[in-house]
Amino acid sequence: MSEQTSTAAKIGNVVVWILQILLAVQFVRNGWALFGDDFVKKFDDIGFGQWFRYFTGVLEIAAAIGLVIPRICGLAALALAGIMTGAALTEFFLVTNGGFDDALMPIIFVIWSLVIAVYRREQIFGVLKLVRK
Repeated sequence: MSEQTSTAAKIGNVVVWILQILLAVQFVRNGWALFGDDFVKKFDDIGFGQWFRYFTGVLEIAAAIGLVIPRICGLAALALAGIMTGAALTEFFLVTNGGFDDALMPIIFVIWSLVIAVYRREQIFGVLKLVRK
């Protein structure tokens, strides 16, 4: 590996770690907010009950923590992409009846998470190999 490639790889790794940390902070905040009263009406509108609000909050916080653990950060990013895909679809079809504005932020989080997951794909494959053994 040339010195230039090595430097570019190191810079890329630092940038992705910064993205992971920022996303983790955001999802700790998002997950914690789900335990407050701000989302009660939204989850009533969804119709799954308030237990689902708490469950979603726990999943978001757990995935946020996973983003800063090197061995599982790729899987955590995939988990957040899945959670936010569900949130975007819910916003688009159930809550706002086709309104794109409320679905936009979850879509941005899906893309952000997938960028991290693609960059961390070697960690994902490594964990999957351990599971298969």
